[in-house]
Amino acid sequence: MELDNYAAQALAVFDGYGDTEAVVHGARRLTYAELAAGIRNMAGLLYDHGVRSSSAVAILAGNPPEAVQVQFALHLLGARSVWIAPNAPPRLCADYLNLADVDAFVYDGRTHAMLGEELAAHAGELDVFCFGEGVGADLAAPRPVGAPPTGLPPSGREPQSLFQTGGTTGRPKLVHHRHGFFQAVRAAADGYQAAGGPALRHLAVGGFWHSSQQAAAMITLWTGGLLVLHDRFEPGAFLDTVERERISSAILPPPMLAQVLDHPRLADADTSSLVTLSCAGSAVSPVRLAQAIERFGPVLRPVYGMSEATFITAYPNVAVDPAHPERLASCGRPYPGVRVEVRDERGRPVEPQVVGEVWVSAPLMTAGYWGQPDLTRHTIVHGWLRTGDLGHFDAEGYLYLVDRAKDMIVTGQTSTNVYSRTVEDTLSRHPQVRAAAVIGVPHEQMGEAVYAFVVPAADAAITPTELREWAVAELNELWAPHTVEFLDDLPLTEVGKVDKKALRAHRAAAAAAH
Repeated sequence: MELDNYAAQALAVFDGYGDTEAVVHGARRLTYAELAAGIRNMAGLLYDHGVRSSSAVAILAGNPPEAVQVQFALHLLGARSVWIAPNAPPRLCADYLNLADVDAFVYDGRTHAMLGEELAAHAGELDVFCFGEGVGADLAAPRPVGAPPTGLPPSGREPQSLFQTGGTTGRPKLVHHRHGFFQAVRAAADGYQAAGGPALRHLAVGGFWHSSQQAAAMITLWTGGLLVLHDRFEPGAFLDTVERERISSAILPPPMLAQVLDHPRLADADTSSLVTLSCAGSAVSPVRLAQAIERFGPVLRPVYGMSEATFITAYPNVAVDPAHPERLASCGRPYPGVRVEVRDERGRPVEPQVVGEVWVSAPLMTAGYWGQPDLTRHTIVHGWLRTGDLGHFDAEGYLYLVDRAKDMIVTGQTSTNVYSRTVEDTLSRHPQVRAAAVIGVPHEQMGEAVYAFVVPAADAAITPTELREWAVAELNELWAPHTVEFLDDLPLTEVGKVDKKALRAHRAAAAAAH
């Protein structure tokens, strides 16, 4: 095996951890020896059925241990894995299989049988595999006795992966991460160990099909920690697991963090084992962040990253700084080795406090979008990634995000730029508001009008009109929502972000009905 293949290096590390517990999934508990044996077995089965270093294999699965194992197994062979979002519409999943140029398809027959079998039926000449019973060979089954050893990838063939983006700004794309991405994950794990960090006990509630979840899981396993996998998020189960497994690390998008904060189980849950509770995926309301800090202590870590660049900035061990309360709206400073600049429309860096587009150059960065060279050229310029996010630095180098470039609202006779994050944070400060999301809607006189969707608190007495009037006093007439609509909950994407596409569709349908 080539020494620079990160998956081969991982197996050697896992062998060294032996009978230490590695992965927990429901009632299943795997040691590192069992994890490594499963990876080798799976790689052998794939090789037996024709998967080679030139192959591309799509995976449809949630969070079973086999999802972790198949990623390492494919990369051990030097193949390209293609991760499909389980919650995407079937037609879209089929489009991704075609776009990704895959040779084979793996699905979890125990949890995704219906969609898996539908895709398998339209897979044409593709080889089909499954976890458990289903169409194709069972990759979770033991390999036949006497089978030849796993084939080695040819020299120079690198393991790669494609990840489907969350799709918050349009049709999801396939983000291409090459071998260097996974080598950088290993380097991050080595750095953590070199700094004396204790073995992690990480709870994963996000899908393993997302690059950030894989990075966190791999860092946990590289360092001999315990990876606890949940198939779905439920706030009570999250708290129970933190307490039972003495979880030290977890990642929650802001809407999930809000559900934990609002759950009655939180009052008596023992969360003292938490060392880092990362909040990632979208901007967290400073009000909710302050509530989380008060309950959990200085373990909250707002993190900024994306499928294209997994780790960009972080605000570690965040606490309420009386001298800088505004920093609760910050996503911190760049990670070591990451360069971040805020630039104007012509690509020139701007001064602190000036809003512009965030550009990033980082080790954990995409090589581009698979099958979309024009988009890649537009997004990656001279080694820098254009994130599409708008933000600014303060004088001390803390980054503040104010909007997605495509979500910015241009309103009023003077075409004023209104940033949805500012309006959302303002609405969230009202004591009778639990959550808020803002979009722009067409308006004859103003071009666009600010439209707010608000989830009121359980005991709220305020009306939408009263909340709008309050927002006018807090902001001004132009920035305040032109309309406030109350909802029971905000719709979320598969990765836990507020789904503004769904909100726009909801608003358009309501407008059409009238």
